[in-house]
Order: sequence, then structure tokens, then C-alpha cells
Amino acid sequence: MTRCSSPTATTAAPRNSRPRSRTASATAARHWPHCAGSCSTWPDPPRMPTLTPPPLSLYVHLPWCVRKCPYCDFNSHQGRGPLPFEAYVDALLADLDHDLPLVWGRTVQTVFFGGGTPSLFPAAAIDRFLQGASARLRIAPGAEITLETNPGTAEHGRFELYRQAGVNRLSFGIQSFDDGCLARLGRIHDSREAESAVKLAQDAGFDNLNIDLMYALPGQDLAMAAHDLQRAFALSPAHVSHYQLTLEPNTVFAARPPDDLPDEDGGWDMQEHCQGLLAAAGYAQYEVSAYAREGRQCAHNLNYWRYGDYLGIGAGAHGKITLGHDESIHRRWKHKHPARYLADAGTDAAIGGDDTVGPERRPFEYMLNALRLVEGFSLASFSARTGLEARAITPQLELATARGWLEEADGRVRPTELGRRFTNDVVALFLPD
Repeated sequence: MTRCSSPTATTAAPRNSRPRSRTASATAARHWPHCAGSCSTWPDPPRMPTLTPPPLSLYVHLPWCVRKCPYCDFNSHQGRGPLPFEAYVDALLADLDHDLPLVWGRTVQTVFFGGGTPSLFPAAAIDRFLQGASARLRIAPGAEITLETNPGTAEHGRFELYRQAGVNRLSFGIQSFDDGCLARLGRIHDSREAESAVKLAQDAGFDNLNIDLMYALPGQDLAMAAHDLQRAFALSPAHVSHYQLTLEPNTVFAARPPDDLPDEDGGWDMQEHCQGLLAAAGYAQYEVSAYAREGRQCAHNLNYWRYGDYLGIGAGAHGKITLGHDESIHRRWKHKHPARYLADAGTDAAIGGDDTVGPERRPFEYMLNALRLVEGFSLASFSARTGLEARAITPQLELATARGWLEEADGRVRPTELGRRFTNDVVALFLPD
């Protein structure tokens, strides 16, 4: 895959992050009483009387692909016959019109086209959407605009046109440079096509590129995983997403697991070894599975992980919006099937669901995202983006600190190296009763 959907209410963001952290025990709910205050060793930030709307992003879901991969659990649909590109852009703009009242007056900081395979869409369709969005929304000058790209759909001249349309970042779903691994993953490209696609994009003027790689693949050993990274380094991408293959429910691999998957220890060895290779090559880890050259972190995904807001438009897209007037946080998602979405876009019938995130759920949601980051979070940011005082999470923070999972300094909380190994256990401390 490249990432196939915006984050939901129960998953960490996105799009460039899929690993499962090693856990000491099964994730389970923990009880967390309110602290009496006198026993706290955690400093409280200034009281935050209002919920502050955070930065806003725009996620656009383009649902079709050439062939659905056996490990993919995202909302992707194999295209059959000519795809309705123009009708789908019309639907996206109608969908955007319908959601605009949620974000009047706010500026969009990043745009992300996910799928599916967004690079199936011609540049003219991407251009028409971006022009329509710019006429409806204030998009920040120099906003990061990412398009997910399948190397098997790369064509000479197409990348130049994407750039002219306004796309300034590409994310290549390469997954491996080993042709045997690619075949077992059901990918439609081979290693030669993967390298060629990246070079075509660079020749077109793109210098902000991500390469998605997976490890612990069927038939893969540590040397093969390391070789994949060396092949990626030779292409000098600005960003590498490196995550472990997982068998997700409702996928072909979950129903019929491959026989030759590395065991847990083998996957862990690959992760540790490859983290060292990435660091030595100048790619600093800033999230569980994200590594970047200096200044080249994915701004869109950072907004997810910092519990920012995002409009989600397109079939199956999810959004999260903070409403300042009533200090509430809302999640909205659209119906998944493209045919139904095309018929209903721009009306209430296209909405798959609306959910208000109550105060009792906000600590867990916030930590589900923020604790993926190496930088962690500030207590002031927690208060601003959840509308809660830091004392609401003091018992959990103290317990996680006592276990060596978190550390605090100058009002900022960061996961330790041990905490990053047991992310699921740390996050579970913040589950509501």
C-alpha cells in the first residue's frame, strides 16, 4: 500500500504509519481516577478555559486501484472498465461544499490525496479539484500537497503535469525492491519499474519524495530487508516510511496467511537493524514508522499525530473537526462504496456517520496519536486540543513514568526508548472506564 485512508476514531493517523509496536501484554482498559492534586509531581500548564481549534488539513480519498493487494484493509476498489474521473471530481467538490460550514474562515495547511491509487487519476482531474478547492477554501501559501503514487501507474510526462497542477510531494508505495517479495504481496510493479518511477518524478522536478517500504514480508530475511533500504537510499528520497507487514482483519492474508512469514523475533531483529541503517543514512526517526531528512517530515501526517483537524472528503473518508463556538470535537465519515458516494455526494445521505468525541474519550484519542511521535507532546498542547486540564491525565502519566515508559521535562512529555517499544501498553493506560 501507500496509505489508503485518513485516520479513524480508533486508529492512529496515517497514512504513512502502519506498524504494530511490540507489547508486554495484551492491550486492556485501565481505570484512571482523577488526581487529588496534592500528590502530583507533574506541573499543570495555565488553565485552558476553551477548546482551541488546531491547524486544519484536507484529506481527499480516491478509492480505485488496478488490483487490490491481499494485505490491504483500506477502502480501495478494483477498477473495472473506464473510471468516472470527471464525475468523481464533481462529487468531491459537492462533498466539500456540504462540509464547508464546519470550517468557515479557517486556513488549510496541507492537502493529501490518498487511496486506492490516486495516481490513476489524470493530472487534469487533480488540477480541476485543486482549483475548485482553492475557490472554496483558503489554502496556505506553499501548503504541502501530497499525492500517493503506485509505481505501476507511472507514465512519462505525467509527473510534470501533477507538478503544474500544484502537487509538490509524492509518496511512492514501493513496499520492496525484491521482485519475489513484490509478487507475493500482489503488487503490480517490479523493482525496475519502482526505480524508474522515482527517477521520472525527480526528473520532473520533485525533490520531496517519500518511499514506503515494508518489512517482515513473506519469504524475507534480515539481509533482504536491509537490501531494500539500501536500494531506497540510492534514490535519495527525502522521507522513508518503514513499517511491518501486519495481517489485518477482512483481508486475503488474514483469511489465508502466507506460510513463510518471519516470526516475531525475526521481525523485531529486522526493525532494530533497519532503524540503525536509516539513522546512519541521515534519516531521523520522528514517528513509529516515519523517517526523514532534516526539515522533510510529512506535515500532513504530523497534523494527524498532533491531534490536529482535517476535513475528509471522498468515498469512505474520515474527518475530525473542532468547533470553537460550542467547544466540541466531531468526527464525520462518508459512505465507503464509490457508486453510493457518487450518487449522494453533497447531501446528508453521503454521510456514513457523525460522532461527538466527549471529554472522557479525548485523552485516549490524543495519546493514540501523540505517543507515536518521538517528540511526544506538551501539556499545554494537550489542554488546548482536548479542552481538558493536565490534571485529568496525571495518574496515567505518573504510572507510565514509574514504569520507565515516559519522561517529562519543562512541561513536555516524551516516550522513552522502552516506551516506544510498548506503545500499545502506554496508550492503553488512557482508555476511559
